[in-house]
Amino acid sequence: MVQLDRIDHLVLLPDGVSANLSEDGDITITGSGGSLTRSFIHKKISVLQDGSGLIVRVDLPRRKEKAIAGTWNAHLNNMVKGVTDGFTYRLKAVYSHFPMTLKVEGNNFVVNNYFGERVPRRADILNGATVKVQNKVEVVVSGMDREVVGQTAANIERSCTVKNRDRRVFQDGIYLVGKE
Repeated sequence: MVQLDRIDHLVLLPDGVSANLSEDGDITITGSGGSLTRSFIHKKISVLQDGSGLIVRVDLPRRKEKAIAGTWNAHLNNMVKGVTDGFTYRLKAVYSHFPMTLKVEGNNFVVNNYFGERVPRRADILNGATVKVQNKVEVVVSGMDREVVGQTAANIERSCTVKNRDRRVFQDGIYLVGKE
């Protein structure tokens, strides 16, 4: 079995995007959309600054270190995409009999009249995500941080789960229809 002596993952930084590495392991990526900071700390894996980008390097990797290096590469690429383009998740409300109303109240997403319920259902909107309701049934969640946008969309989708009914028949709810 051949063992690799070094693995390097290259993260390219496009024009207008800069990276700042601090000594305590925090990496800040700044672009036209803003800046994102994340901590990358491991005793065998290092992140180095190259002329055209960042290098995630691990020497004499074992299976776990290879996996962590690949994960860090994906996180850094997501941060670069977030500060340049951002992330957008599109959801759609589906109902058959009781028309539900959707609105944003501060840091909460409120669903009224779900299956005719009198108590509104609520979902948390995390800091860094913006939620808009379009055409009464379309919900657009956008932001720079992919994890925050995805978790906010999941919170909205989870707020309308069907309980004590056959899900094959009662398919009302809010569902993810696209990611950009």
